Amino acid sequence: MESQRGLLFVALLVVTYLLFNQWQMDNAPIQAPVEVSANTPTASSQENGEFIPAATGSQTSVNQAATKGGVITITSDVLELKVDTQGGDIIAANLLAFETEQGSGVAMPILTTQGFTFVAQSGLIGAQGPDANPAGRPLYTSLQNSYYLAADDDNLVVELSFSQNGITYLKSFTLTKGKYDVSVDYKIINSSAVNADVQLYGQLKQSTSVDEDSSMMMPTYRGAAYSTSETRYEKYDFGDIEDANLKETTQGGWVGMLQHYFVTAWVPNKDTSNQLYTRYLDNNGQAVIGFKQPLITVLPGSEQSLTATFYVGPKDQDKLEKIADGLDLTVDYGFLWMISQPLFWLLLFIQDIVVNWGLAIICITIVVKTLMYPLTKTQYTSMAKMRKIQPKIAALKERHGDDRQKMSQAMMALYKKEKVNPAGGCLPLLLQMPIFLALYWVFMESVELRHAEFGLWISDLSSKDPFFVLPILMGASMLLMQKLQPAMSQDPMQQKMMQWMPVFFTFFFLWFPSGLVLYWFISNVITIVQMLIIFRGIDKAEAKAKLAKDN
Repeated sequence: MESQRGLLFVALLVVTYLLFNQWQMDNAPIQAPVEVSANTPTASSQENGEFIPAATGSQTSVNQAATKGGVITITSDVLELKVDTQGGDIIAANLLAFETEQGSGVAMPILTTQGFTFVAQSGLIGAQGPDANPAGRPLYTSLQNSYYLAADDDNLVVELSFSQNGITYLKSFTLTKGKYDVSVDYKIINSSAVNADVQLYGQLKQSTSVDEDSSMMMPTYRGAAYSTSETRYEKYDFGDIEDANLKETTQGGWVGMLQHYFVTAWVPNKDTSNQLYTRYLDNNGQAVIGFKQPLITVLPGSEQSLTATFYVGPKDQDKLEKIADGLDLTVDYGFLWMISQPLFWLLLFIQDIVVNWGLAIICITIVVKTLMYPLTKTQYTSMAKMRKIQPKIAALKERHGDDRQKMSQAMMALYKKEKVNPAGGCLPLLLQMPIFLALYWVFMESVELRHAEFGLWISDLSSKDPFFVLPILMGASMLLMQKLQPAMSQDPMQQKMMQWMPVFFTFFFLWFPSGLVLYWFISNVITIVQMLIIFRGIDKAEAKAKLAKDN
């Protein structure tokens, strides 16, 4: 196979792969936005003889709380949460260390009821569970409306209380300095004369009509995911939720909602057998994923505590791995994760030294190209040999004409005689392709690169070049590479396509993250240098061999 054909195949492979990813995303059904009705049911429903937590309308809760309890604000150094005292749900979560747009000064909202619904709900169901009351969810009381983590404190504990039928329910949120995981705890104090059967649940509810900043060249996933003891990480998108309810029982596990760079998750008790479930709300166009811990019985005159962990924050692999098994896999590198993972850790290591993500990308490009130099040398050495036997191939074409069988046999004999591998120029290119795709997902998925500056006009390596300078330089470098390697094909159509290839690539790379374009451009520059060294070495070797033959 000729090298030009190999390059064309690689280009088509890149585009096909990205188009396939976008096709998968586009096939998830999109629901029209629906206003949450004031008549949204608030009681739990009965299904297969057991209580299923109701996905109540957040707008309803806010309206009720405005007259009865209200919304309290809990703020740490990295998180701002708003909790509705009607049910104790988290109806808003802002990440104070992240901006919506670079330089905007506006904290990144994850949970919200503005424009669309994305809330984190939790409660107690069961015979004595206050959230199973058909009259409505419990209205908790709080000592104040706002709570702040003091600068010299490591933890902030906010407690809500509710009592009914001689049972007191204390719901508390514990925020820790510098952390995005929140401990949500329930203490059930049974002062009644009967047993109290309760069951802790937590769920995430999100409108499926939310728009995500995604494009053909930068496909991103927004939807649900979960983990069990048998399946460490599994996506369950909005279309899956609409088609069929998830029902899994597992020890530990977690449920979550994913979006670009950020994840929201409930992590139940890792030592209990938990039920994971999903529901789709047709009337609101909303998807729900949640968990239920086992039913417990609190005897009269005693108390018990239940706890779960709620996470809302960046996809930081180190932190997520410590919270729950498999939660770090929400940084989804796809099927090339075994390549992406070490590349990511190498990138982090280099960045710690150079303290600039753009320089780190340049350094990792040099490392990768150096390690792959043997493949590059094989590729261009094969090209040189193929170029050398082109006159002989042309003579065979003239001799055998349209007799394809004889032509094929003669070509194979020529390759064997000249010790030329016709796939030698293509195979190294194919072997390099996984590296490119793996780095693509590293740059796409790593929150560390979000709003990371390089210098000059590049202020965000995770977004496209605002002035398209890097894509143009990349296209120019591809054109120069083409000029340095003489055309191997005599087919005018193939020659035309190869001439247009730099233009096609430049167009596609206009929308790629600038960090990825920087990698590709520097890779091309290094390849050009390597080509000059390899071709010069081949010419010297041939000249030396010719001189020795003449002597």
